[in-house]
Amino acid sequence: MSVLVLVLAVSAACCLGFGFVLQQNAAEKAPLSDFLSFRLLLDLMRVPRWLGGLGLMVAGMVLGAIALGKGEISLVEPLLATNLLFALALSRHQTRQSLGRQGWAGLVLLAGGVSAFILAGEPRAGTAVTDPLRHWLIIGAMVGAALVLTTYGKRSRLSWGPVLLATAAGLLYGVQDALTRVSGIRFSEGGFTELFTGWQPYGVLACGVTGLVLVQSAFETAPLRMSLPALTAAEPLAGILCGVGFLGDRLRTDIGALAWESSGLAAVVAGIVLLGLHPAMPCGVPEPQPATDLQRR
Repeated sequence: MSVLVLVLAVSAACCLGFGFVLQQNAAEKAPLSDFLSFRLLLDLMRVPRWLGGLGLMVAGMVLGAIALGKGEISLVEPLLATNLLFALALSRHQTRQSLGRQGWAGLVLLAGGVSAFILAGEPRAGTAVTDPLRHWLIIGAMVGAALVLTTYGKRSRLSWGPVLLATAAGLLYGVQDALTRVSGIRFSEGGFTELFTGWQPYGVLACGVTGLVLVQSAFETAPLRMSLPALTAAEPLAGILCGVGFLGDRLRTDIGALAWESSGLAAVVAGIVLLGLHPAMPCGVPEPQPATDLQRR
């Protein structure tokens, strides 16, 4: 594993984790009338804290894109999932809550799961699949699942809705990561002409903006501990599926390696859930706020 890829991916995770906490701090005060609307982004742009969080998230995405350009997506995605550790660190600073057994257990499971998956799978680059049918089948399945989750999330926005919306956003972000990798390859082969004559960069933009609306709507209607674990778990799983499915990433497939890889991913998800439900995570249920309250912040 390249040290540069490791540093870039962990730095991206740090920016993403801090950015998510700052965004949720602001989004929970937004008016519920903006739920699943682009007006939500327009209102939040007036809040300095949210803009700071957005800036950190964009920085994290840029660092993640560079890491994806230099390493396999099956390697980078599990490292990006550690953003929850940094989100918990900032939340602990805000709430003064100690880690306790739950926090340490989640930390060990997440870190150990990432390590087990990478060491057992030994992700390495292969030949990308050129068959467009496979591209569209996998991407279509991810986007279709996100659409279904969003539909049900809209119906139950104050119960399980935020979890469904965050999961949908995670799937879109996983697809975005895969398309970012493809866009980087196209740019290296033919520069801007090759890049912008393909549909992938526009897909990156569409997934990013749509995912942002879903994430902010989830942050708006529920505490961070309810939405962030789903977002953090869905993105690497979707990204790894795309990486193995059509980007040519290869993992070891002997029985022992598959067992460790599966156990590692299961540990990652379990660690994410434990950390996301930690008392240090903001847990207050937001009350509906008029738009004027948001503007005065």
